[in-house]
Amino acid sequence: MLEITDLQRVGLKPASFSLPEGACIAVRGPSGSGKTLLMRAIADLDPNDGRVTLNGEDRAAIPAPLWRRRVAYVPAEPGWWAETVGEHFDDWPRAVPLIERLGLPQEVKAWPLVRCSTGERQRLALARALALQPHVLLLDEPTAALDAAMAGAVETLVLELVAGGMSVLWVTHNPEQAGRVARRILTVEAGQVREAAP
Repeated sequence: MLEITDLQRVGLKPASFSLPEGACIAVRGPSGSGKTLLMRAIADLDPNDGRVTLNGEDRAAIPAPLWRRRVAYVPAEPGWWAETVGEHFDDWPRAVPLIERLGLPQEVKAWPLVRCSTGERQRLALARALALQPHVLLLDEPTAALDAAMAGAVETLVLELVAGGMSVLWVTHNPEQAGRVARRILTVEAGQVREAAP
């Protein structure tokens, strides 16, 4: 269980909600409303105030690198720092089944990053995060650059992991996708996070 209590930062008003184990909550709202600010605050990537706990353990008591393995954030535009794909993975054998599920070949390990399309990089970033075996996955528009078939593959894989106990917070502009992946929806408008009416 991820518990958020009065989480706030510049551009984000105090937010409180819980994300149970084995649940997916969709996050919706207009561009610039604060959805990414919320995700980055939960991941503790930017200065923020408030309390965040995972299974009762306070984030403040967990070293930041360990927190970001347990609560993995996949941004809309993932960061890359090395020349080839494989250099970005700590455990390539663990990542291979995920990469193949997401429609990419094992040989992608040797590809230079410049060869990868935006959609391929998006899927690789998801596989990289999932290979960490996080408790919580924070997804910021993970299918924005994908066609319907590949978006469906992402949804299927993530929902299988949710069924296995992973918790997911999924930012999407697509109302149909929100309905497919989540039973609860949070809306963010002008930095205010609210539970959407069912």
